[in-house]
Amino acid sequence: MHKFSWLELVAIPLNIVEIEEDLWMDNVYKIPNYYLCRMLPTVTPETRLEGALIFMRNLSECPPSYLNDPGRKDFFEIVWLKGENPLHDVQMRDFDMKGDWIYLIPPYRVHQLNKAGKNGELLSFKREILEEGDKEFLLDIFKIFNVQGEFSCLRLDQDAADDLNGVYRLLNLEYQKQQADTIIVKALLKVFLLKLIKVKEEEFTGHDIHQKRVYEFLMLLESNYLMVRNIDFYAAKLDISSKRLNQILKEKLHKTGTQIIHDRIILEAKRLIIHSEHTIKEISYELGFSDRPYFSRFFKKQTGQTPEMFLKQAHNHTRLNSNTLI
Repeated sequence: MHKFSWLELVAIPLNIVEIEEDLWMDNVYKIPNYYLCRMLPTVTPETRLEGALIFMRNLSECPPSYLNDPGRKDFFEIVWLKGENPLHDVQMRDFDMKGDWIYLIPPYRVHQLNKAGKNGELLSFKREILEEGDKEFLLDIFKIFNVQGEFSCLRLDQDAADDLNGVYRLLNLEYQKQQADTIIVKALLKVFLLKLIKVKEEEFTGHDIHQKRVYEFLMLLESNYLMVRNIDFYAAKLDISSKRLNQILKEKLHKTGTQIIHDRIILEAKRLIIHSEHTIKEISYELGFSDRPYFSRFFKKQTGQTPEMFLKQAHNHTRLNSNTLI
């Protein structure tokens, strides 16, 4: 039987788990092919986030092991600093820097966030907990989380902070229940995310067919970037020409399809270099490169530094800048 300890909502495939009824049945919600469970504190896990759909903690109570958990790469992450200075360099300083800052960090991020001494909240969730049928909502999520980059940041005024805090409090109360209602958790999470979208909505234009093409391209890319790096493949899947797809991507994301594909490969390469124990040679093969020199040339062309230089820089950053983002 699989063993767990953290109080998390998790989806466990039915074909790999045995359920002891006297221990589990009061904490299990059956959905097709999965048990959605509230984990009990009396069992011990091999991994922390494996199978989890959502994870919430006050920053002061977030276990150090969370930062290095291999399952963390699959989560959208919201770090809400309350009454704090930002973790990044702000160009315009014509306002009080101390306040509420929300960092929206997409899956596969490559930085480490050290929240030591910071006041605030952490909310992480997997895409699977969102409604896949609502493509416009998912497109907005992808935009505010800056899925082609490292993170995006929102500075909250007092009204926005109060509004979000009311929903967050309800979400956290439901999440903390021993028998959390999954439907309520999903609904409150969606309301919270919609309010975040509203905070940033002045940066958006209305949804049009081109934006939906961008969303469909990004979805295809996530599933295929390790195997297919030819823009013609993605254009054919979207039933448009490669030239037209590039025009749309340039208009909406200011990059060509090939640039976006390369960015995604580099993002995964950086994540593996920082967070895995693989050698550069092993990483090059994992990413589909024929040999290490070819991968190193590609990495340097895209980033201006070798994989080894990047790793050294990341280690120095973590050592010298404990409360900032790379």
